[in-house]
Amino acid sequence: ICGHVHFERLSILYDQIADFLDKNGYLLLNDKGEKMKEQLGVVRTNCIDCLDRTNVTQSMIGRKMLELQLRRIGVFAAEETISSHTNLDEKYKILWANHGDDVSIQYSGTPALKGDFVRYGKRTVQGILNDFYNALGRYYFNNFSDGTKQDAIDLLQGHYIVSVSRDMTPPSQKGGLEAVAHFPAAFCLVSLGLFFTILSLSQARYDLRHLFFSALWATISIGIAAVVKANGRIFCNRPRLHKPRR
Repeated sequence: ICGHVHFERLSILYDQIADFLDKNGYLLLNDKGEKMKEQLGVVRTNCIDCLDRTNVTQSMIGRKMLELQLRRIGVFAAEETISSHTNLDEKYKILWANHGDDVSIQYSGTPALKGDFVRYGKRTVQGILNDFYNALGRYYFNNFSDGTKQDAIDLLQGHYIVSVSRDMTPPSQKGGLEAVAHFPAAFCLVSLGLFFTILSLSQARYDLRHLFFSALWATISIGIAAVVKANGRIFCNRPRLHKPRR
């Protein structure tokens, strides 16, 4: 399904792994707590470039396995499916869509993409617009705020250990341009400069001095933009505590 929105290929994927799912099974206990069936394995799903299609795939696998279990305990007939029960089908979709959003917010800072397919079984205009908005949000978070989040994860997982020992290498300290580099502020300054440039040009026909001010504001805007372009990595919010080996 990667590359394009080919969700119909999920059925092809399921046909390829159906024997594996049946072989590894699920845990089943009787009313006395005795084990009647044991789960022998797990399914690991991973999309090469995102977590959203991963959630869509997990939703499909979870649906198929739940149907097998409901048939096994006699709740469903042999050919009965979750989709044949409107209320259950809706609750199942909402459950997985919320699950995908929670995982995605923790990982990327925004709800999952393609959540409309999980919720409604099809793509919608509102879903596409939400995906565009969330994609922009992810780009911003990834470049300008996730460094602090990664530092928190490194502390939590022990990749960086805080110590008062003098022989411990301290975390990197910002200095020079990095000490004042802040992309949102730079973006606002460039936008403000362009605004005053246009404003001054509009007044130039009444007072030629405004030509000078428009050139001044344009130069400032271009200068700030050039500094950001030449030092892009400095303006990104990078982790400061743990430096992984390359």
